Parts: sequence; structure tokens; C-alpha cells
Amino acid sequence: MNFSSARQYFYQEIQQPDESINLAKAALYISQEEYPDIDPEEYLNALDTMATELEERLPSSRYPLRIIQSINQYLYDELGFTGNKGDYYDPRNSFFNDVIERRTGIPITLALVYMEVGKRIDFPMVGIGMPGHFLIRPDIADIEIFVDAFNGGEVMFPQDCQERLSQIYQQEVTLQPEFLAVVSNKHFLARMLTNLKYIYLQKQDLEKTLSVVERILLLFPGVSLEIRDRGLLYYQLGHFTQAVEDLQGYLSKVPDAEDAHVIQQLLGKLGDNND
Repeated sequence: MNFSSARQYFYQEIQQPDESINLAKAALYISQEEYPDIDPEEYLNALDTMATELEERLPSSRYPLRIIQSINQYLYDELGFTGNKGDYYDPRNSFFNDVIERRTGIPITLALVYMEVGKRIDFPMVGIGMPGHFLIRPDIADIEIFVDAFNGGEVMFPQDCQERLSQIYQQEVTLQPEFLAVVSNKHFLARMLTNLKYIYLQKQDLEKTLSVVERILLLFPGVSLEIRDRGLLYYQLGHFTQAVEDLQGYLSKVPDAEDAHVIQQLLGKLGDNND
């Protein structure tokens, strides 16, 4: 499957109402731009197989903590899924096909494995966009049990989340309700893509960074910072007409931006180039 059709499939998937977006499929369409020859059905079938095997191991009493314990034993002890702490910024940790094959990933991609298996055993879970560390929790009203898919399915309560935040930011952090809010499917995918964006930026792979920003803007077309970043990438790649359009669009959206002066200078330079 070629590059353009992977992007088209991704676009079609995210055009649905948010709750109808199939996260596994959308994540695999993200992977297809990197691996054009993969067959998403193969990985969806692998998730189905995991769920079938897990179903046989579930306890007769379906209490949430008992189910979580069974999922953890299956995914982490039997299959060997693990958080990649040794090479966190390896791009393969962000591609869902790689995560399923290699059984290693980062918090959000391991969370997706957990959620997809949970969905298939009728134990739906939702993503929790805690700053700095993605979590999940059972989709049960008023339940305050969180699961850290990166750390072996560790069960956490709000106090544990506060402590984890303080560890991440190396200072005392007050837990705000929005830190443990459920993320939409589109925001889930945007967070996956944002991880990839910064990995590619670190590697100075501007073409791939641009392709990621383009997909973030398919999810959220009006995000001014992404429009700015796309314009800067166009500029660095020598696509000056597109760069001018995006950078002007950014300034019209955020005329008082902190970097407005820098962007205006760049636009002046681009104007000189066009003369």
C-alpha cells in the first residue's frame, strides 16, 4: 500500500464521529506511512487472538481489579510486553505494528494495546492524558483506578498519580482534575503523532516531521502552533510559497504571539527572495 493511500485511509477514519474512530486502525494507518507494505488486518487479527487467549484466563468473578490482574499477567508475564526504558525515543515505540511485533513501546502505544485487548473482552478502558505520562482507566463511572501500561500495568490511585507527576517534573505538583481527564480519540491520536514529531525533529528528519504535522492538522485543522511549525518546515525544505501562506496564516490567527516579530522577519526575508 503506498504513501498516499495510507494517508487517505487515516483521513477517512478520523472523519467519523469521535467515539466511532477505531484507534487501532488509525494507529496502523499512521504506521503505514513508515511501512507501506504492512497489512493492518494482520495486526488487528493479532489483537483478536490475544483477546481470545486472555478470555480463557479471566476469573469467574469479573471485578475490575481481578480483570486488570488477569490482563497484566497475560500481557506482561506471558507475552512479555514491556516499556522501552532503554531507548525511549526509538521511533519504533510509536508505530503500533512495531509495538505489537516487538512487544515494547512507550506509555501511549502500550496503553493502546491494553485498551484494544480490553475492548475485545468487554472491559472497555479509556485514555487519561496525564501530563508527561499517559495512563488508562476502566470506563466505569466514578471509578478512580488508573493503570500504567508502561510499567507492567501498575494500578494507581489519585495519590499515586500526584507522586508520579512530582517525580516527572522533579518538584511538588498539585494534582488538577484536568490532569486525569479522559482524552478523546482524536486527542489520543494527536498525542501519538506529537511524540513522533519531536522524535523526528531531534533526528533533524524534516520530511518526516512535516508528514507528522500534516496529519496532526488533519485531526485539528485550526491549531495555530502546528500551522506555524508546518510553515517553518516548508521554509527549511525550500517550499517558500507554502511557507509564506502558513506563516501569514499563523500571524493572522495569533497577531500578538511571542514569536510574531521573528515570524515577520522571516516573512520579510521570504518576500525578498520572491522579488
